[in-house]
Amino acid sequence: MTWDNATRVSEFKVSGNPDAADIGSEKILINEPHPQFNHNGGTIEFGPDGFLYISIGDGGNKNDIGPGHVDDWYAPNAGGNGQDIEKNLMGNILRIDVNSTTNGKNYGIPSDNPFVGKTGLDEIYAYGFRNPFRFSFDMGGSKRLLVGDAGQNLYEEVSIVNKGGNYGWNVKERTHCFNAANEFTELATCPDFDIFGNRLKDPVIDMRNAEHPAGNGVTIAVIGGNVYRGNKIHGLDGKYVFGSLSADEEAAEGQIFVASGGSGGGLW
Repeated sequence: MTWDNATRVSEFKVSGNPDAADIGSEKILINEPHPQFNHNGGTIEFGPDGFLYISIGDGGNKNDIGPGHVDDWYAPNAGGNGQDIEKNLMGNILRIDVNSTTNGKNYGIPSDNPFVGKTGLDEIYAYGFRNPFRFSFDMGGSKRLLVGDAGQNLYEEVSIVNKGGNYGWNVKERTHCFNAANEFTELATCPDFDIFGNRLKDPVIDMRNAEHPAGNGVTIAVIGGNVYRGNKIHGLDGKYVFGSLSADEEAAEGQIFVASGGSGGGLW
């Protein structure tokens, strides 16, 4: 191993001060080696089912290749953690039960997680992500899980994420065939299904990256947001409010966007 980074999720008890944790009470839940400094994911949130959801990026670097990136089923792009479900937890949304333990771990595995009793790590809820930096659950309606996944050089995306779904990276970037040999040139074709028989799911929101050679890009990373369920801002109820990271390293050019869509497929 040539790196010393890790993704760690810990549980702490509340101290005598209800606004502070007891630093001595740490219980490590997830401690996953992470080869690069970037693509750390970074959201943890309890879902409406009471289980803890955790986003972890693909391990960093570009193209989902290089040290710490494993071989997978998709040979044209030299493998990668996004499409792997057996060797590590990177490039995934995880789902665990913090109120139980399983096989000596400090957490339990929900019995209906998609890979329990099948090929794949039991913690994985969904896979095929590059850097799912921010996700949220809709607090109304069907409590859908929406994940903003930061793209590379061409496209950004937001997806409605369902249990067991494959969201494409690094086979696809948005709805386009990704080319690890030249990230600015799309491959002419790519599979619609992975080796496990799962369809590569398309996003409901896509944005052009500011580095796209065709121009008219607005951001270097999408920032996932929330479905508004308040009553203070007229006209926003039920709409998804999300953001973009400034494409200018000095100027504050990030933006806020609003999107809405139905329950069916296709782009919002």
